[in-house]
Amino acid sequence: QVHVVESGGGLVQPGGSLRLSCAVSGTIFKIYNMAWYRQAPGKQRELVARITNTDSTKYLDSVRGRFTITRDSTKNTTYLQMTSLTPEDTSVYYCHAEGALAPGHDFTHWGQGTQVTVSS
Repeated sequence: QVHVVESGGGLVQPGGSLRLSCAVSGTIFKIYNMAWYRQAPGKQRELVARITNTDSTKYLDSVRGRFTITRDSTKNTTYLQMTSLTPEDTSVYYCHAEGALAPGHDFTHWGQGTQVTVSS
């Protein structure tokens, strides 16, 4: 069984910063990709940032240069450092992990989400 738990959300003023964390636990053989998505009310869920097991990264155009995704493979954890936040970044942020429980037994799992609110 896999558990994906996000933390670090909250209320921040425009121009401020937040750091989200996502820890993956369970009987895991390997984690391939880890990613952050977000979904605002009335909008579709969108990919914010992704990092592979070779540390290749991909970003949503609107966050490139402001957000940084990293991972600590020893802890099965990924981080999203968010800076220069704007009200448009207000969303529920979800962590997504893809990996394998054993060779040939892949998994894909979502976290429960963490609210980020950017407001003065």
